[in-house]
Amino acid sequence: MAQILKFEVIEPVGLYAGPVIELVETVKQFYSHVTLKYENKEVNLKSLMGVLSLDVPNKAILEIYIDGEDEKRALQLIKDKLNELHIADVK
Repeated sequence: MAQILKFEVIEPVGLYAGPVIELVETVKQFYSHVTLKYENKEVNLKSLMGVLSLDVPNKAILEIYIDGEDEKRALQLIKDKLNELHIADVK
């Protein structure tokens, strides 16, 4: 069953290249399909250019959909990475 993570961006300048590169690299290690949704757009969270193309500002609400054999592990590590990078405060 797919995992869904909803969060608000807390980085004052929104999502920018530095932390996005680290997040994408974290996600690339998983077999699961990981999709980032912002407003009506969806991109593969394993694609740096895809994520940056969303031009996500501060206070934006995002959803991450994770579907695959390692989705539970992926969900936990993505939460940890978002907190570590101070992109979002995810419980």
